Amino acid sequence: MSNKTIAFIGTGNMSYAIIGGMIKSGFDAQSIIATNRNAEKLAKVAEQLSVRTTQDNLEAVAAADVIVLSVKPQMMAELCKTFQDADIDISEKLFISVAAGITVARLREMLGQPVKMVRCMPNTPSLLGRGVSGLYGVDISDEEKDYVEQVFSSTGIALWLDNESKINDVIAVTGSSPAYFFLFMEAIEEKARALGFSTEEARKLVQQTALGAAEMALSQPDISIAQLRANVTSKGGTTHAAVEHLKEQQLPKTVADAMDACIARAEAMEKEI
Repeated sequence: MSNKTIAFIGTGNMSYAIIGGMIKSGFDAQSIIATNRNAEKLAKVAEQLSVRTTQDNLEAVAAADVIVLSVKPQMMAELCKTFQDADIDISEKLFISVAAGITVARLREMLGQPVKMVRCMPNTPSLLGRGVSGLYGVDISDEEKDYVEQVFSSTGIALWLDNESKINDVIAVTGSSPAYFFLFMEAIEEKARALGFSTEEARKLVQQTALGAAEMALSQPDISIAQLRANVTSKGGTTHAAVEHLKEQQLPKTVADAMDACIARAEAMEKEI
C-alpha cells in the first residue's frame, strides 16, 4: 500500500493534522490529495505540506485508491450522492470515514454499493501528535489494515475495535473527553482567580499542573491511575480532604453518567442521519 494515493475530501483541522502526521512519518507528499471548497485554505495546505490539492472532489476520488471522508455528518449524504452520479468506479477503492454518527451500513447506502470501509474516530490532540484514533474496518485486507493503521498512528495511537458499536464508546472515552479535562481545568482556573491569582498566573498554574500529571501517568505505565492518585494523597492531608469531597459529591458517578450521555447521543445520531 505504500504506493497508494490517498485523498482527503474536506481538509479541515483534523485532516490537516492527519496529513501533517503522515508527512512527518515519511509518506510521500505527492501521494496525498487534499480538497476544500475554500481556495485560500487549500493554498495554505499546499504551501505548508506540499501535497496535491484540488477543489474538485470528483477529480480527487478518481485519482485516489483511498478516500478519507472528512466532512460534517449532515453533509455526507449530499457528498456521496455526487460520487454516485459521477461515472467513477469506486468498487475497489477503500473509504475511511471520520464522521461521528454514520454507520458503515448507512455510508454504503449513501455511496450506493458495499465498498471497503473503515470508520475512524480521532480526537483533537491529534493536532499535536498526541491523538487517539479508534478504528473499525469492514471487508478490508491485512495490507489495507496495516496502511490505515500507519496513517492514523502518525498522529498518536490507533486502536482497532472488534465491533462497530465500540466506535460510540471510543467517542465517550477519547473523542469527547478532551472537553471533560478542559472543563475540570476551567473550574480550577476559575477558583484560582477567585483566590487572587491573575488570569495569566491561573492559566499557567493549571496547564502546567495538568501537563505534569499527564506526563507522570505516561512515564509510569505499570502503575495504575488509581495508585498514582493515591501516591499524592496522604491520609489526613490537604489533598485527601479535597479528594474525599469530590468523592462525596459523586464525581466518579457524574463522569460515568456524562460518558453514558455521550454514547446515547452518538447512538441517537445514527438514527437521525
